[in-house]
Amino acid sequence: MTEKKESKAKQPEMNIGLVGHVDHGKTTLTERLSGKWTDTHSEELKRGITIRLGYADTNFRKCPKCKGEEAFTVKEKCPKHNVATKLLRTISFVDAPGHESLMATMLSGSTIMDGALLLVAANEQCPQPQTREHLIALEISGIKNIVVVQNKIDLVTEERAIKNYNDIKKFLKGTAYEKAPIIPISAQHGVNVDFLIKTIEETLPTPKRNDKEDPMMFIARSFDINKPGSHPSKLQGGVLGGALVKGKLKVGDRIELRPGHVVEEQNKMVAKPLFAKITSAITGGNAVKEVVPGGSIGILTSLDPTVVKSDSLTGNVVGFPGKLPPVWYNLTLETHLLERVVGSQEELNVDPIKINEILMLNINSAATVGFVTELGKNQFKCRLKLPICADIGGKVTISRRVGTRFRLIGFGVIKE
Repeated sequence: MTEKKESKAKQPEMNIGLVGHVDHGKTTLTERLSGKWTDTHSEELKRGITIRLGYADTNFRKCPKCKGEEAFTVKEKCPKHNVATKLLRTISFVDAPGHESLMATMLSGSTIMDGALLLVAANEQCPQPQTREHLIALEISGIKNIVVVQNKIDLVTEERAIKNYNDIKKFLKGTAYEKAPIIPISAQHGVNVDFLIKTIEETLPTPKRNDKEDPMMFIARSFDINKPGSHPSKLQGGVLGGALVKGKLKVGDRIELRPGHVVEEQNKMVAKPLFAKITSAITGGNAVKEVVPGGSIGILTSLDPTVVKSDSLTGNVVGFPGKLPPVWYNLTLETHLLERVVGSQEELNVDPIKINEILMLNINSAATVGFVTELGKNQFKCRLKLPICADIGGKVTISRRVGTRFRLIGFGVIKE
């Protein structure tokens, strides 16, 4: 790879999800692979902008002198030969902390994840209660390629590590990931991390992107970067942070946001689309002229800063004017329920959805509440508390109140 090409590698080219049971080493592995502690899993943008998306960017590199898997690293200089390593790929790890939010993000945000690492601890029995649900969720979301990471091999004997490895193989049998590679590592001590990077490079390819498609960006954060007391002539427009899932956005583009600004008129909810111009764009800590899918992005716009403050536009979709999906006030969802409630300590079966039930619905980066108004065969209709912008055929995660919290019970597909 030439130096010229390497200097252009500013934006991560793919997103890899990190999933796994609690305390199976996700945090430590992310630090090993990204070189960053998890408290910096955010894009730190110029002018003090920070977009907390649960992203940790990293550069996979290769030493030109090392042989085999030893050549794979995240370091710019090979410690063994003291030579510069060559950049292979820049990627983002998508880490949604918290079990419930992880599951919802995994299902509704499947268009953002291009592959996944499933962590399984060698010192615990496999599968753990949530590991099975995680695997089901990966299958539901349509993620085709995963690498299974058998972590914490430093805490067990060789015999126990081999037994755990065989248990993982048995667990994967009959699933879409039966042939997925299983890599034994110790994230804590950096054992086999080079082999894991090599396997990711071979198993999780960068998807082909079509930048001729109309762009679509999911907003995860929106905020005002102006300091109190700023002179009106020096005020900057609102900032939108999130992920571009297709197409391309450039500085100078005119954009539309849907559902936009939601107001109440004559006791009725009305979504009014917003229009703006992109004045600058940032990704991977760099100011760029255009952004493409892969990794988190931030765009500075001509929007009034009071409109975007305090994440008020989270859940909106950005694209070219007139080219966005429809806005929904009511949904008809074809239902796909899981066998068991996700995240519950007890093994609770998922009961059918009931009339007048209140459900939490997530799609893309939006969250809303649906009131069930009508039941049908494998489908239901609901009235939304907050309107959403989404395509027909889009996946919506469905959570139900179990005890004091909403727990994931399945997903629905938007019908006309």
